[in-house]
Amino acid sequence: MIDPKITTFIWAAKLSSYTRAAEMLNLTQPAVTQHIKQLEEHYKVKLFKKVGRQICLTEEGELLFKYAKEFEASSLFIERTLRNKSAVNKHYNIGTTLTIGEFVLPGILGQYKKQHDNIDIIIHVHNTDENLKRLTNGELDLSIVEGPFDKNKYKHKKMRNDELVLVASPASSLAKKGAVIMEDIAFGGKLILREKGSGTRMILENKITEMGLSLSDLKVYMEVGSIGAIKSLVQANLGYTLVSMEAVRREVRDGTLVVVPITGVRIMREFNFIYTDMSQNSFIEEFINYIMSFRESVV
Repeated sequence: MIDPKITTFIWAAKLSSYTRAAEMLNLTQPAVTQHIKQLEEHYKVKLFKKVGRQICLTEEGELLFKYAKEFEASSLFIERTLRNKSAVNKHYNIGTTLTIGEFVLPGILGQYKKQHDNIDIIIHVHNTDENLKRLTNGELDLSIVEGPFDKNKYKHKKMRNDELVLVASPASSLAKKGAVIMEDIAFGGKLILREKGSGTRMILENKITEMGLSLSDLKVYMEVGSIGAIKSLVQANLGYTLVSMEAVRREVRDGTLVVVPITGVRIMREFNFIYTDMSQNSFIEEFINYIMSFRESVV
């Protein structure tokens, strides 16, 4: 259990205010002040300094804040792991990015639940950046993401490869060309994409840079947070998009969307499992192995 004084310190640092921290924690402001004073006396350093009407962390405060957040994340993870260890009904939190959460995992989870009816898995769908943040904060047991991340910073295991394809309405002028070049679709047309921070967006930006093209010239006609909405817009011939083949397999098969080749370019990426400590949570390894064996038997 995390020391309440550390919790108070974390919120005061996040909100840059004793008053707002007191409101958040349902404490009095003198209680918050006392918690900070006790920490400063214990560590024999000053943790905050006044800047105008706000408070800011000192160098020593910044260091404690870094370790406090890591300790808070570890505490949440340990608490959840210990509770699941002895519980009959177990609960786990898995973070995914949109393509994986909407198009890859549902069928697998359905089969997994039939075989493990005492295990509840709560799926949290966010972009890659938010997934990594929540994993680091101890809110997730496991994350499955599409696109790049710092592999030196996180423990990870590759799930499989995925390809991004350019899709358009069969009625579009783009579909009638047969093939296009990257410059035409990225710099001068009606490109519909996910928001910045999404795995798909990062992969495209990396590919543009890799090709020696200027990322500052990228022109996005629309930014839409939902893959379903993006597909509907493209089907209505309001633009085109780069999207995982997993997300449009049915529409391509049914003929409501067409894949348009990009001359000389294939955009590949990985789906990856990311986790903090598999050795302390047997569910992580077991669930990863289940997905990998499921994939091998059906894909």
